[in-house]
Amino acid sequence: MTENKTGMPVKQEVFLEAGVHIGTKIRTSDMREFIFKRRDDGLYILDLRKSAEKLMQAAKVIAKHKPEEVTVVASRVYSSNPATRFAELTGVNLIKGRFIPGTMTNMNVRGFMEPRLLLVCDPKGEHEALVESAKNGVPVIGLCDTDNETKFIDLIVPINNKGKRSLALIFYILSREVMVAQGKIKSYDEFTYDISYFEQQVMAEEKKVAPPESAEVAAQPEAAPEAPAEEKAEPAPAQAAEGPAEKKEEPAAEKPKKAKKPKEESGSEGEEKGEE
Repeated sequence: MTENKTGMPVKQEVFLEAGVHIGTKIRTSDMREFIFKRRDDGLYILDLRKSAEKLMQAAKVIAKHKPEEVTVVASRVYSSNPATRFAELTGVNLIKGRFIPGTMTNMNVRGFMEPRLLLVCDPKGEHEALVESAKNGVPVIGLCDTDNETKFIDLIVPINNKGKRSLALIFYILSREVMVAQGKIKSYDEFTYDISYFEQQVMAEEKKVAPPESAEVAAQPEAAPEAPAEEKAEPAPAQAAEGPAEKKEEPAAEKPKKAKKPKEESGSEGEEKGEE
């Protein structure tokens, strides 16, 4: 994907395929200026030219701040996944899930922070973050759909903020633009990520992989002195873990005790290969 001659960050067809322009059947007065038309099925359609213009403007504003000064609030799954990728690539802060009241106003709240710039993905679900940013005078960039009100939002980015593919494309573009501005990449050609990378379910990956490994390894040393061999096997996938467990019964039998040293060495090599 390269920048189009019209000034859009990607080709118009890419925006259309991702459904960035598809709004809801509700149109607030705040979003009136960003509406292109209303379809026969009642859905309001956003003006893609205005969407692209505001999106690029948002990227420039984010790039002017240090990464630690920017916080993204993503309360919904479809926004938290691409927002997580954006945070990983650019170094900005991220609040996933429910925004805890007092996060920006009460120093006693766990996770208290004082950002210089806030990006909200859903003004409805993240209203508390908008209120607290207004109290602190923190400027806000809002990804707004046709049914959103824009109170407390300084820069409106009119997009479909409910679609999985739409949000993935938005954060794909933001990541690329900010990384270029940060000097992490020199051109679009060096941006090796695709839109599907921003659609991946990050939360699911973390829950399935990281916690089980750390929990098992931490518990092993207290279980038995023979734990070192088990520690290497258990964090591996299920099939790999079962193999060493079955082979471990063989050394306990009488045959290995009567066997000579060469056979014991070959048995240990088998276990190592199984663990690998």
